[in-house]
Formats: sequence, C-alpha cells, structure tokens
Amino acid sequence: MRYNVWQVLKQGLTGHKGWQPAFRNPEPKPAYDIVIVGGGGHGLATAWYLASVHGITNVAVLEKGWLGSGNIGRNTTIIRSNYLLPDNEPFYELSLKLWEGLEQDINYNAMVSQRGILNLAHSDAQVDAFARRGNAMHLAGAGGTLLDTAGVRKLCPFVNVDSARFPIKGGLWQARAGTVRHDAVAWGFARAADTRGIDVIQNCEVTGIRRHPNVSGSPVTGVDTSRGFIAAAKVAVCVAGNSGRVMAMAGRRLPIESHVLQAFVSEGLKPTIPGVVTYGAGHFYISQSDKGGLVYGGDIDGYNSYAQRGNLPLVEDVAEGGMSLMPMIGRAKLLRSWGGLMDMSMDGSPFIDKTDIPGLYFNGGWCYGGFKATPGSGFCYAHLLATDTPHEFATGYRLDRFRSGHPIDERGAGAQPNLH
Repeated sequence: MRYNVWQVLKQGLTGHKGWQPAFRNPEPKPAYDIVIVGGGGHGLATAWYLASVHGITNVAVLEKGWLGSGNIGRNTTIIRSNYLLPDNEPFYELSLKLWEGLEQDINYNAMVSQRGILNLAHSDAQVDAFARRGNAMHLAGAGGTLLDTAGVRKLCPFVNVDSARFPIKGGLWQARAGTVRHDAVAWGFARAADTRGIDVIQNCEVTGIRRHPNVSGSPVTGVDTSRGFIAAAKVAVCVAGNSGRVMAMAGRRLPIESHVLQAFVSEGLKPTIPGVVTYGAGHFYISQSDKGGLVYGGDIDGYNSYAQRGNLPLVEDVAEGGMSLMPMIGRAKLLRSWGGLMDMSMDGSPFIDKTDIPGLYFNGGWCYGGFKATPGSGFCYAHLLATDTPHEFATGYRLDRFRSGHPIDERGAGAQPNLH
C-alpha cells in the first residue's frame, strides 16, 4: 500500500480498517546473498539502498531486539553537514542531501524538519575556526552563515550572551540542518526494504560468525543466531556500540571503545528554541521537539560500558552546561532520559570497509555522528557491498588508516566541546 493523502482520507472514512502491516515479520531463510548484522538505522538504510540502487534483494537484516530498540531510537535526532576535513564534509553533505529527499524516496513520513543548527563561539579563536569550517562547507555545497554577536542575539535572544563566564562572540549557522523523528527512520527504512523483498528479522541475535576452515583465507560462510544458522556469501556488520563484541566473533579487534551517551527530554513547553543550538564552551546541545519537549545532551560517560543507561554525575554536568548557556530552562522539569551505546573510534571518524577476512565487511565507529549519517552510511555501505569498492565519498573510512598514518582527526565535529 502506498501512503498518500487519498489513502488517509479513505481510511478515515472507513474506520481505519483497511491499513496493512507496515512490514512483514518473516522467518529467516537458510541462506542469503548478504546478511546485515544490525537492524538499526545504518543496517536498514544499507538494505534499502542495496535493493533500490543496486537491485540486490536476497538480503536479510538481523536485529537482536525489536526495531528501534538500539541507537536509532536513542539519540537526539540532529542532522547536519557542518564539517571541515575533506574526508568528512562531502560525505555528510551527501547524507544531508539524502535526508532532504528521504520521505519521497521511501514513501514514509520521517518528520524531516530543517530548522537549522547554530554552533556558538566564545572566543576569537573559535570564530576563526568556524570561519574556516564555513568555507569548507561552502566548497562542498553545504552552505553556512557566520554570525556575529548581534546576529546570535537576534536568532536566539534567550541565550546568555553578555553576563556569562564565556560571552558569546558569534556562531556558525547552517539553515539546512535540523532534526528527524528517529524511530520513524527505522520504521520507514524497514517498510521500504520490505516492499523490495528484503527480510527484516527481529529478535534474532547473532551469536557467532562462521568461517570455512578448508579454503584459503577462511572466508565467512554465514552466522549462527538465536534462530539457527544462516548461510551468507557476505556478512555486513553494522552494530554501533556492540561492534567490538560482534567482530570478536570473527577473531578481530577494533580501534573502538564503547561508551554510554545520555540524552534527555523535558516536559512540553511553548515553542522557544528555533533550531538546534550547541554550546561552544561546554559540551551541550539542545533542540525542541514537535511536542514541545526540550531534547538535549552532552558528553559521553567517561568509562567503557555496554549498558544502555548512564550515571548521575553526567546528568549534573549536562544540566550545568544548559544552565550556563540559557538560564531560562532552569525551571523546566526533566521528563525522561536514556542511554545509547557509542562506538568511539580513536580519531572520531567512522569506518566503512572490507576486512581482511573474505566476505566480512564492517561499518562502525560513528561516535557522535551516527544518526545524521544514516542515509549516507547506508548508501556508501551498500555501494561497497555491491561493488567491493569504496564509494568516492567514503574512501578515507578505512580500517587500516591508523597503521598507514592517515587518521581523520575531526573529533571537533562531535566529541570536543570547544569545537562542537
């Protein structure tokens, strides 16, 4: 069934009794051409682009829980392409362009809202850094506007401009950035992939990766799961914070640490914050949802963990950053919080690459940039799986870049508070 306004009117007039399930709940087949381990945003996007761009549909997406139970439903929904380095900016601009046409592409309302993002600067050095980043954005076609203090005050009159410990000197504004409904992205990609015949299998945990012991190079032959063995010519791992555990099943270690990143939502308030605002003097970022809740977050918890929950010191730290930037939110009540598993790479940039094991591919290390990269990651990962060559915008995301001396050190686009 294709969603459109006429279907909404028809179903409304007939008691909404004609809606079909958004996607199937199939049993796994014995074998597939490609098995994607991880049914989050990146895995589902990969499946969709394998089908829609490359015509490959004998694919299974295996999710150990239910769709939306991982990071795709545990983030602060921000999309943007305000990066500096040449290995990053074209990729994230590709992703943002895919976001702009996503709803028409997959025929699903993902609530893409391009309300803009403002990165605040609190020193002359930060203003200079944002000017350089803005120039890189313009070279990649991403756009961007460098604001002075008066421009920031006009756009966001509620921020603490003058009396703060870190007065605001200006900011970098990207009007095309914004937010997207996170779990709707999972549902939309799952539905779109399902319509092309791809099996999206929930509650199917991968417990092992099998390799052929008697063939040169020991290629993968499939995966052991909680629902039996599934053979595959190619296995594509895409599991975010669980990357280390899954890749260890194939005997491989990764330059990745797993940390918890907490996010928070306040009670519903009247429209206040026009877009996304990030604090340049502390790691704090905030936007306002369509329901009125303030959605905000800060730094990762400083210890390694596989738990989807955080600790109270980080709650205090994030609240302090928010109060320092905009004291007006001090009386807003916290409604809920959650934690997502961040696969933190050693240079703050991701991996989309073949491994040295034939038939085994890896996508991970997204740090703070995983959600915004969802369509771009899926598009480039699908290209790699279909052609065995990296996409032109993902050639730098190699697993061996530390060994070869080619790190992509742009932690400032996410993990470092002074250059968020």
